[in-house]
Amino acid sequence: MSTEAICSTLTKLERMHKSLLELAIKKTEIITVGNIEALDQMLKDEQAHVAAIDKLEQQRQKQVTDYLEAKGFASTDKTTVADVIEAAEQQTEKDMLSAVRNRLLQIINDLKNQNDLNQKLVFQSLQFVNLTLDALQPRPEQINYSGNEVRGTNTMAKKSYFDSQA
Repeated sequence: MSTEAICSTLTKLERMHKSLLELAIKKTEIITVGNIEALDQMLKDEQAHVAAIDKLEQQRQKQVTDYLEAKGFASTDKTTVADVIEAAEQQTEKDMLSAVRNRLLQIINDLKNQNDLNQKLVFQSLQFVNLTLDALQPRPEQINYSGNEVRGTNTMAKKSYFDSQA
């Protein structure tokens, strides 16, 4: 196993994450506009990207583990590219792996920030919907059909919207 194969997989992961970031940016626009159908389609596209990224990540983990075992390092559950960089013998390999790793980490950080923004926008939209619903639908304790206050502890009487004397 060579570092070139690991670099190739990391480059593919970088492209997939970059594409996922572009989708997240488009999702921000869709959330802002409030287009539910487009948001549904966007979520399906994102799920396909995440599945592809997961497959590439499994491939990367296997490559890193195989490389480190070939170099005589003990296998652990969490083998990382940083471990490969330390184990690499040539400086060019280390530099190449470091560069790809740093670019990927930057894209992942940008993606995290964009997803946090999207989450806040969705939460804000839900708050607005709930506020609108609360304004349009009176609460049972606010309803006074006969002109008298509803008193007592009988919750059934408070929740009734039907006036039987009408």
